[in-house]
Amino acid sequence: MKNSIFPTILFSLIILLSSSCKNEFERLRASGDQEQLYTKAFEYYENEDYVKAQALFELVINGLRGKVEAEKVYFYYAYTHFYLNKFILSSYYFKNFSNTFPNSQYREEADFMNAYSYYKLSPNFRLEQSNTEKAVESMQLFVNTFPNSKRVPECNKLIDEMRKKMERKAFNEAVLYYDLKQYQSANRSFENLLKDYPETNDAERVRFMITKASFLLAENSIYEKREERYQQALKNSSSFLERYPESSYKKEVSSIYNKSNNQLKSFKNE
Repeated sequence: MKNSIFPTILFSLIILLSSSCKNEFERLRASGDQEQLYTKAFEYYENEDYVKAQALFELVINGLRGKVEAEKVYFYYAYTHFYLNKFILSSYYFKNFSNTFPNSQYREEADFMNAYSYYKLSPNFRLEQSNTEKAVESMQLFVNTFPNSKRVPECNKLIDEMRKKMERKAFNEAVLYYDLKQYQSANRSFENLLKDYPETNDAERVRFMITKASFLLAENSIYEKREERYQQALKNSSSFLERYPESSYKKEVSSIYNKSNNQLKSFKNE
């Protein structure tokens, strides 16, 4: 009997304490005591109760305009959004903080957190990458603005990571065009990839795909365009063989070169 009563009493006590804490927070919110709201907001923040901290910061922030305390409140208010995974809002508030307090001691960290919030929004490489692009731009701006910051190595590492993600997406999009037999679009996409990511480690594979796509474009073109396009395939294959004489793709590219050359000879004979 005692064993069955004890859990019930314990559960009731937990509910009672929880209700009491909730009522305390609600009474605090309704009190209008700015000093107490300010103090408790930071207490909640330090205890990682960011929902309550954010609610109290919102109650005091307007009343602190023009005061020294406003700077700190606004900065930590931005952080509450970040810790609650509201990265769009955190990037907005960190950027707004830097614009509002350009000489703040927190300015460098706010600029970094603005960029880092976009980094947290960066999705899987298969998805649309506008937030990744914003993250790269923001990180690069941070590096340019604070070249001596201890955060610069981290920024450069994150920039490389995100550029590789965007490069991978660009490559997959070009391959998709190729698989759909849209060889002209595939060629254009592969060439743009080399322009946008000159540091890529996949340059050999990309140039191989350009060579294949240009040849297949010629093969599948109307008669009037074939000669010009075989010339381009010949040029691409010749350039590839000169650049990568020991390539594992050498045999296939050599075949493309010979076929394109033979086709061009037949045009001359005609």
